[in-house]
Amino acid sequence: MKMGAMRSALAAAVLVFVGTAASAQQEALVIRGGRVHTMVDESAIDNGTVVIRNGHITAVGGPDTIIPSGATVIDASGLQVFPGFFDAVTRLGLTEIGAVAVTSDFRELGENNPQLRGATAVHPASEILPVSRSNGLTHAVAAPQGPGIAGQGSLIHLDGWTIEEMLIEGGVYMAVQWPTVQTRGFDRATRTRINRTYQEAKELYDESIADLEALLADARRYAEADVGDDPTRRSLKLEALAWVTGGDMPMLINVDTERGIGDAVDFAERNNVRIIIAGGSAAWKVAEMLAEKNVAVILGPTQALPTNDDDPYDAPFTAPAKLHSAGVRFAISTFNASAARTLPYEAAQAVPFGLSHHDALRAITISPAEILGVDDRLGTIEVGKLANLFISDGDPLETTTQIEHLVIAGLPVDPRDNKHDRLYERYSGRPRPRGDQQ
Repeated sequence: MKMGAMRSALAAAVLVFVGTAASAQQEALVIRGGRVHTMVDESAIDNGTVVIRNGHITAVGGPDTIIPSGATVIDASGLQVFPGFFDAVTRLGLTEIGAVAVTSDFRELGENNPQLRGATAVHPASEILPVSRSNGLTHAVAAPQGPGIAGQGSLIHLDGWTIEEMLIEGGVYMAVQWPTVQTRGFDRATRTRINRTYQEAKELYDESIADLEALLADARRYAEADVGDDPTRRSLKLEALAWVTGGDMPMLINVDTERGIGDAVDFAERNNVRIIIAGGSAAWKVAEMLAEKNVAVILGPTQALPTNDDDPYDAPFTAPAKLHSAGVRFAISTFNASAARTLPYEAAQAVPFGLSHHDALRAITISPAEILGVDDRLGTIEVGKLANLFISDGDPLETTTQIEHLVIAGLPVDPRDNKHDRLYERYSGRPRPRGDQQ
């Protein structure tokens, strides 16, 4: 075949493939017969129907809901339908093996890199993503972590061949590690221990906060300046921070101590920026103040030990209920990659300690979407929202429950297509050793 004819044939093949994929995307997907928990409220639709087309939910109702002709139908009779779980602070796609540095790309060298986005480093072929999906997670935020301003958290679907397919929003918050008062440390350059007085440590702490405020002031001045198209005057760092100072992006401040949380709230008020407290193991101690200031909290794992020796043993278990009782908007996250699959159980742990079952589900579905301002697209099963949902054989907060079907961006995804299940099948079928008569 001549080169010109080969190019023509290849182009025709590509057009056929693209046309086939596009038409397949246009076909409706219907979930019928299950108990649909929309998470709009505490009610559920028995024998419900969910219609999906072009990646979005187009109809939600009972058995009389009209089903488009030619639709693919998933029979969910006897099963439960829920919106996909949302892990709002993770290293998903950024870390493969935590102990192997070359497989981790969640932090950059140096401090203060607001121009960086987690999506840039996401590895779509990560084996951890399918494992997380198998427990009902359909979307998450890949968040840079590190000293100072680590970068922007990127909201992604947990399925896709490329980051372009996975990406929902490039930057939903600016991740910031709040400084701490440290009287002891280690200088890696000289490999010596550092001992400071409290006064010295407090001065360094105050200097770090002052440096952060100076950066925000620079960003405001930069936004007011007419940089134009002159590349020599352009600053990617200040451009990114201008989204924070302009109110378009909140700062996700990772801080755990009672004093640190209070200082972070004061910092936000002084600088007129929106913040979200991340981690917040001591947030329950200042819950009334957080409610009064309307500051949301994304809690870390509840299946953890108390942060301080004098905290109650059940402090991580009761924190969600205490925040809820005080009127604080909160969500629960894993702040992890390999442990992201435990997200439903982090929420479940709070239920015996005062949080209602419905509010535990909210903490990993609609609540993080509301806190991050994406509840118009995610978090509930409603018309117009992205079709990220799953079908289970029981309560998804129970460890015995299995995810039977998974839908991400309107397309079915096999929840059992993951490394854990493949290894289970492989070794459960292993032949007995010779001479083994058992």
